[in-house]
Amino acid sequence: MNHPAPLLIDVAGLTLSPADRARLAHPLVGGVILFGRNWRDRAQLTRLCRQIKAVRSDLLIAVDHEGGRVQRFRTDGFTHLPPMAALGERWGPSPEAALAATRAATAAGYVLGAELRACGVDLSFTPVLDLNHGHSSVIGDRAFGRDPRVVTVLAQSLLLGLRTAGMAHCAKHFPGHGFAQADSHHAMAVDRRPLRTLLADDAAPYGWLAPGLAAVMPAHVIYPRVDSRPAGFSARWLRDILRGQLGFTGAIVSDDLGMAAARQIDGREVPFGDAALAALGAGADLVLLCNQSVVDGGAPIDDAIEALARAVVQGHWVPDPESDARRRGLLGAAGAPAWDDLMRSERYQQALAWLAA
Repeated sequence: MNHPAPLLIDVAGLTLSPADRARLAHPLVGGVILFGRNWRDRAQLTRLCRQIKAVRSDLLIAVDHEGGRVQRFRTDGFTHLPPMAALGERWGPSPEAALAATRAATAAGYVLGAELRACGVDLSFTPVLDLNHGHSSVIGDRAFGRDPRVVTVLAQSLLLGLRTAGMAHCAKHFPGHGFAQADSHHAMAVDRRPLRTLLADDAAPYGWLAPGLAAVMPAHVIYPRVDSRPAGFSARWLRDILRGQLGFTGAIVSDDLGMAAARQIDGREVPFGDAALAALGAGADLVLLCNQSVVDGGAPIDDAIEALARAVVQGHWVPDPESDARRRGLLGAAGAPAWDDLMRSERYQQALAWLAA
């Protein structure tokens, strides 16, 4: 049986340092999330991904690469992908308009996935399934639109493109971040609507797409009429509703535990290790700890690893044996083409044309 490796951490620079290698070799670390500071050009990114896999071939390499304002790699040949709202704007009342929008979304997913896979990245944290209610600055044009039906169809099309490229995905932010006005990166976001409304509107795409979703990221949002804890720390949301009621069987990945809203649990601020244990205890399979390798030499990451290791020894956390299987299921498909071969691919060139149409 594979040992659960729930921590997804970051690394400091363009290459792995000895400290990075030591952390990635720890059995509780399951992967890496990359950022703009880890990018210089395609050759460097490809070397970095190879270095990570050389530490452990099963390490998951992930990135926030949605398109629009959330796209980590933008130069040296990477396509500037449109925000998802631009794809939603292509949708119209006629069958022809709907077809054009879904085709563009499939093309966007394929281009996104194929370019990342050609450099060695396994997973992108996309698609955004949030609905754009018009007053969330952190979501805004990252959402396909307001109608959950349209969002579902366009997300399904994007997922088809990603799968065709061999790229894993993670839908976010369950059950929906688009209604809460606060940006959970900086403040606690609250959505006071009842469960019935949430399930019929913002969370509806998760129920419709559940059979085909590989991973879901819960929101750092409190829905007080459902639970006093943010969704990512709530067994009611993760175990009872997402898994039990909606039937989701893939991996649950916490949002960044470094965010302001991430460590406010039951009215108090908790350390990273406690936040990780709370998320895992609520039903998460993987927990994200972002931008901490550059803080005090990575001390917050070391502290979180130590806290999880201590919890295992003391019996405060009993790892779920299914969690690591879910993590390994997110590793990118084998056989991704090299960049030059991708550029000569008829499928890739056609996808670019559909995206630009």
